[in-house]
Amino acid sequence: MAGMGDGYVGTAQDAARIRRLEKQREAERRKIQELKNKTASSKGQPGLLQFGSSTSEILETAFKKETVGLVTREEYVEKRVNIRTKMEEEEKEKLQKLQPEEEELQLQKLKKRKIKVDPRLSFSDDFENDNEEEEEENNKESGRPGQRKLGKDPTVETSFLPDSEREAEEQAERERLQKQWIREQEQIKNEPLEITYSFWDGTGHRRVIQVRKGDTIGEFLRAVQQQLSPEFREVRTTSVENLLYVKEDLIIPHQHSFHELIIKKARGKSGPLFHFDVHEDVRTTADATIEKDESHAGKVVERHWYEKNKHIFPASRWEIYDPTRKWERYTIHGTD
Repeated sequence: MAGMGDGYVGTAQDAARIRRLEKQREAERRKIQELKNKTASSKGQPGLLQFGSSTSEILETAFKKETVGLVTREEYVEKRVNIRTKMEEEEKEKLQKLQPEEEELQLQKLKKRKIKVDPRLSFSDDFENDNEEEEEENNKESGRPGQRKLGKDPTVETSFLPDSEREAEEQAERERLQKQWIREQEQIKNEPLEITYSFWDGTGHRRVIQVRKGDTIGEFLRAVQQQLSPEFREVRTTSVENLLYVKEDLIIPHQHSFHELIIKKARGKSGPLFHFDVHEDVRTTADATIEKDESHAGKVVERHWYEKNKHIFPASRWEIYDPTRKWERYTIHGTD
C-alpha cells in the first residue's frame, strides 16, 4: 500500500487507524512541547508557577515513556487520565500541608485583634479581662511596655443618672408609704376625743361631750345641740348653722376638723387650739421666758346672741380663725 513499509501486512482499515493514531501522537507531542516552553519561561517568576515544576516534568516524562510505540486510543486516554489524577493528588497534598500554617497565622491575627463588646452586657468585663491578659502576653513577647486601658471608674457617683428600675422602685416605695400614712391617719381620726365646752349666753354652762378626732366642727355642734336641747330652748329652736364654736378667742369655721387642728398644732390668741380639756399653768415661780401652758374651755354661742353682743367683752375679742395667720404670743386668758 502507498505510504506504508514493504514488510507491512494488513487491511486498509488497519492502515487508516494507524495513520489516525500517528496524527494524535504528533498533536500530543506538540502540546507537550508547548507546555515545556511555558514551564521554561515561567521559571523566573515567583509564586506557585515555579513551585512544583520539577514534579510536572517527571510526570510528563513518565507519560512519554508509557506511550512509546503503538497504543490504542483507549489506552492513551486512560494513561492521560491517570497522569492528571496523580497531578491533582499531588496538588491536594501540597494544600493540606499549607492549611495548618495558614490556620495558625489566622489565630495569631485574631489574638492581636481587639474584640469590641457592648459595655451594657453583663459579661463584657470578662471579655475585657481576657483581652487585657492577651495584650500583656503579646507585649511581653514583643518587649513593648504595657499600655493601660481606659475603662469605667467604680468610685464615680452615678446615682444622679436616670435609672428606670430605680425610679420604679422609688415610686412603688412612695405609694406604699402614702397608703400606710393614710391608714394610720384614718385610725387616728377614729380615736375618741373628749371635749370640755361651755354654752355661753352671757354666763357659762360647762359640759363635756365625746366625739371622734376626725369629726368637723359642724358635726361637733350637731352633737352639742342634741345634748343641750332638753335644757336650753334657744338651742332647741335654732339650727346647727346658727351655732358658733369659739376656742381661745377664735371662731372656728364649721368645715375644719379637730384632727386638722391637732396635727397643725394650731395656736389661738389666748392658748393652743389642739388641747380640748381645761387646765391651768401652775408655777411656784414666775418665768417670763417660758410660755404658759394653759387650755380654756371652748364656747358654744348662738349666732343671734353674738351679733347682739359682739361689741361687749369677751365677744369683742373674738376673730374668725385664719389658718395662715400665726399667733406668736398668747395674750389674756379666755373667760369661762
